[in-house]
Amino acid sequence: MGVVVAFVAAFVVALVATPVARRLSFALDVVDRPGPLKVQRRPVAYLGGMAVFVALAATLAPNHPAWLLPLGLAAALGLADDVRSISPRVRLLMQVSIGGVAGAIEPAPGRFGAAATVVLVVVLVNAVNLIDGMDGLAASVVVVCALGFALVGGDPSVPALALCGALVGFLVFNKPTASIYLGDSGSYLLGTALALLAASALGLGSQSHDLAAWIALPLFVALPVADTVIAIVRRYRAGRPLFAGDRSHVYDQLADRGWSIVRILFVCAGLQSAATAAGLFAWHLGVAGAAAVVAACVAAVVLAVWKIGFVAERAVA
Repeated sequence: MGVVVAFVAAFVVALVATPVARRLSFALDVVDRPGPLKVQRRPVAYLGGMAVFVALAATLAPNHPAWLLPLGLAAALGLADDVRSISPRVRLLMQVSIGGVAGAIEPAPGRFGAAATVVLVVVLVNAVNLIDGMDGLAASVVVVCALGFALVGGDPSVPALALCGALVGFLVFNKPTASIYLGDSGSYLLGTALALLAASALGLGSQSHDLAAWIALPLFVALPVADTVIAIVRRYRAGRPLFAGDRSHVYDQLADRGWSIVRILFVCAGLQSAATAAGLFAWHLGVAGAAAVVAACVAAVVLAVWKIGFVAERAVA
């Protein structure tokens, strides 16, 4: 399946499957209700991730059928977490198990490639989950991340464009004001998909290129990872549990400054686009060049975060 066909097919399937998932959400009472850490004022359908999975399944089955196993397991774990909250310890154990399946199917290059894929799955599942707190945010950012892996070329191109198409179709209904959310089923699915794309992309280079690609890789998923790091630092400085939920993420703090949701989405997608472009540039450099690009990006982010005050704890209203 060509990349254009993969994008269009996934887009069309998501466009059809998402309203079905929305109706099913309300029929089964799988909805996200207003609460202390919620921004919506009414129940919102919570099965968006399943619609994205259906779109991916329809497009990946011909060329990457094995990928559907870890993707399906991730969506199922998220759905179980949506329906009945799973304890952090059990959730982490299940994420590691899903990472093990992903590592067996798509190991990153190197002696410990399978273990590296496990780490990628666990990190990215939780990173995407943390940015999924605003209409359209996680889906928009992951579209940009996936596009970066598509532009690397080679084997990741088809699944990356399929993921882009599925999410663009889903965003028709998830854009502000969203009528359906990804839910944990969607965020876990997207994190696992990014991990598989990363492992596949890392396997494209020659042995001498491997290290440069590894150095450049964080830029392809910069915004989710950066928000996760900022959340950990903020909670540590405040003496709060590192895994406790809050409404002090970067996008929350921008909203507190009076930014509209649409403006936040454009800025976040723009920042990830800039990071992805830098990642693509660094990907094709040597080790020293890639390290210099990443170091410059990290320094810029650290300076901006510290000056703006994103690591300061914000009281929940």
